[in-house]
Amino acid sequence: MLQYGQQDFNLPHDVVKLPSEGKFYQSKKKAVKVGYLTAADENILMSTNPDDLLMNLVRTKVYEHDLKPEDMLNGDIEAILIFLRNTSFGPEYKVTAIDPQTGKRFEQDILLDSLDFKVPSTPPNEDGTYSIQLPKSQVNIKVKPLTFKEVQEIDKLAETYPKGRVAPKVTWRLMKQIVSVDGETSEQTKTKFIEGLPIMDSKYIRNFLNENEPSIDLRKVLVAPSGEKVDVNINFGAEFFRVFFWLRKISIRRILCVGDKYAFVVDWFYENAFVRPKIFCR
Repeated sequence: MLQYGQQDFNLPHDVVKLPSEGKFYQSKKKAVKVGYLTAADENILMSTNPDDLLMNLVRTKVYEHDLKPEDMLNGDIEAILIFLRNTSFGPEYKVTAIDPQTGKRFEQDILLDSLDFKVPSTPPNEDGTYSIQLPKSQVNIKVKPLTFKEVQEIDKLAETYPKGRVAPKVTWRLMKQIVSVDGETSEQTKTKFIEGLPIMDSKYIRNFLNENEPSIDLRKVLVAPSGEKVDVNINFGAEFFRVFFWLRKISIRRILCVGDKYAFVVDWFYENAFVRPKIFCR
């Protein structure tokens, strides 16, 4: 397991403001010290396990002894990742979308440092929870946003769920989001409550947390070649960083491009593994 970056307080770093302003953490820190990416971090960026790449990266770069990255909210992790990418590769980021008029893909550059924090309409309680009354059942509950670790746990559970069966991701999320039901905090009480939860109330919880969870507004409006406006969301994944490193590790064997349809047919070798990514002709 990678070590946390707490021992690296004296390394070059900057201070990154958190969308949550620390309101959901015991330390109440509004900002954290984050180190810059170095040559040593290429070992993480070249990781063959993209699922763990982002967390391993943040673990080594956050220099705080009383705040673990996995216990932070998704929005705060996003702010740290954007800082790391901006200070390493610049704020320009290429996004791909489909022109609704022609059905063709197009690319456009956006500036990551122009992204703003979302401003929640409801402040949390002192303990980082929200007290709400559900519209259908009229039950009073306390809820909280998911941490980065909890989001990862749910995603991994879904990946290992038996094929052919629908993973109960909504139930898993509610179990972690709901802190108490009419003051009761036991797992048994929450399980029974969720089993009989009206869909109207479930949707209300989801919408409430989506609107009030501190985060970065990752939505952008692009103008397609046809002049149509297209809404896009910036996604975080291994490629958010690693696309800059692929060029050092690939060997292109053959290229075949037919018209303007997508289709370079390419053999790439990346870290001794055979990969055939989707590439689109210009």
